[in-house]
Order: sequence, then structure tokens, then C-alpha cells
Amino acid sequence: MPESAKNEPVKMPGKYELIADLAKFFPVENASTVVGVGDDASVVEPDGNQMVTSSKVYVENVHFDLTYFPLRHLGYKLATIAFADVLAMNAAPSQLLVNIAVSDRFDLMMVNEILSGVGACCETVHADLAGLDLTTSPRELVVSMTAVGECEPARLCTRKGAAENELVCVSGDFAAAYTGLLLLEREKKVFEKNPGAQPDFTGKDYLLRRELKPEPRIDIIEGLRREDILPTAMTNVSDGLAAAVMQICRASNKGCVLFEEKLPMTELTFVTLKDLDIVHTVAALNGGDDYELMFTIKQADFEKIKKVENVSIIGYIKEESAGYNLITGDNVQVPLRAQGFN
Repeated sequence: MPESAKNEPVKMPGKYELIADLAKFFPVENASTVVGVGDDASVVEPDGNQMVTSSKVYVENVHFDLTYFPLRHLGYKLATIAFADVLAMNAAPSQLLVNIAVSDRFDLMMVNEILSGVGACCETVHADLAGLDLTTSPRELVVSMTAVGECEPARLCTRKGAAENELVCVSGDFAAAYTGLLLLEREKKVFEKNPGAQPDFTGKDYLLRRELKPEPRIDIIEGLRREDILPTAMTNVSDGLAAAVMQICRASNKGCVLFEEKLPMTELTFVTLKDLDIVHTVAALNGGDDYELMFTIKQADFEKIKKVENVSIIGYIKEESAGYNLITGDNVQVPLRAQGFN
């Protein structure tokens, strides 16, 4: 994007020329992308695979706050969220379609920053930007994305399919993003009262990164394929561990047991939550913005799953009548409650 574009309002006249210029930064990589940005519609032609799609709409001051969100990070995160649902079907992302509505608060350089983040995420998961449209908004920034993926029919995973005694696995660690959001909101309130105040995030970089720039877990999908592990059920963890495991159990007509001591969390997250006077287990179970994967596997795959990095076994599936339960650190069984993330 040329420097002369800075501070230039995005206007409807010239929209198609602008889209064509922006599309030059997103070369097509996948053979299944027949027609990308620049025509009336994109054309995708998977070779014998099933096509998986997921659509999301994000609204400023509802899903994100530009007070503390760098635009490049925003583009990356929104694309990560869209791709997360495709990955949760055990599919490989292949295309992304993006629509952006902006007001005259945004110049072309700012739009380019958002798209540069989108492009970086597409590169991470080896997907193509196959569609792009721009329009106007009265004030708030609005972004919609449709992620497309491909999967061999035999490897497609849904929430339905978990069986008794199978292991419940998750990628990554939990509550870090939620903790980062709490810190950002705290410092925002300080700033609003005292605009001259500088935020204090010393030593909290990991927590902020987990909230502002979560990574799509393409590495987990690739690891499962490398070790020839086919999950029996899978879902995206966006609203806390409790909601995710209950989604799998309800779809599969099963119960479950999770172990508090097995829930993965960094020491930094644990200590910061303690300083904020928040119970770390509650944050892991009911926080949000993790965008990790939860899946169930057969016990026969136990040795294989240990070879996939960044995966933890946190419990197992039981019969439906057992309900959804957590075994605490002091060996007390308590019912799981999914409060979700607002």
C-alpha cells in the first residue's frame, strides 16, 4: 500500500479498482481455488473431498475493542476464529472470503493493516483469500468472514461420535486469553480516567498475545494425521472447556469426567488470576477466546497421542447417565456447569 494512501478515506467510487489492487497481495496457492478475488464470485473445486464452511460476523464494540487492538492483530485473530471451526471438523483450511464495512474513520492504510493480518493467517494455514468486498458503515467497523476447508470423507470429524471410556484431549493451555482480556479492560478503565496514564503489562506479554493474536491450531491437525490418529469427535474450544466437553457429550449422548489437576494452564496465567482474585479452574472451564481444539480418541491411540506436541489428556467419556463432572484436586466430584463467555 503506497504511503500516499494514508489518511485517504475509503469511498465507494473506485471500490472495484481498490479490491483489485488489494488482491495482488494474495496469490492463489491451492489447486482447488479455481477463481479467486476479482470476479463476480469465487469458484472452488475440491478433488474428491468434502467441503467444510464456517461463516462469522464481527462487530466493533461487540466482538473487539479498537482502544487496545492493533489492526494487524485484529485481522489475524478474526481469520483465526473463522478457521478454528474448519479445523474443528478435522479439515484443512483452503479458502477465506472476507467482507469489510468501514466508516470515514478509517483510511486505506488502516484497511490494509487489517488485510495484512488476514493474509498472514491465511499463510499460516496455507489458505487462499478467495473473496473480498468492501462497503461503507455509519461508524463501527464490521467484518464478516467465511472460511472454507477440505477433508477426505473418511477423516471428517463432528461433535457426534464419542464413546464410553475414550480419552478427552485438548490442545494448548487455557484461561490465558481470558486473563489477557481482563488486564486490557482494567488498563482501559485506568486510561479513560487518566488519559496520560501508561498501561502496566510488565511480564504479561504471553497473556496479551493469547487474547490479541491467537494461533490457528493447524499444527494439531497435521500432528494427528502424521501419527495416524482419527479423533472420534472434535470441537472448537471458544467458550471455555466446560461448554466444549458438554457439546461433545450432548451430541454423542454421553457423560464425562474431567480432572482439575489435568487442565493445562501456564504458571503465569495461574499467578495472574490469583492476583486478580479469580479461581483459576473457573477461568479455564468458563473463560473464552482460547480457540483451541478438544477431541476424543480411542484408548488404543494413547501412545500415539503422546507424540503430538501441545496436547493434554484431561478426562474420559462415560455413560450418559453419569452426567458431566469434574474431579477436583482434593478428589471431590462436582457437576460441570457451562457458563460460557460473554
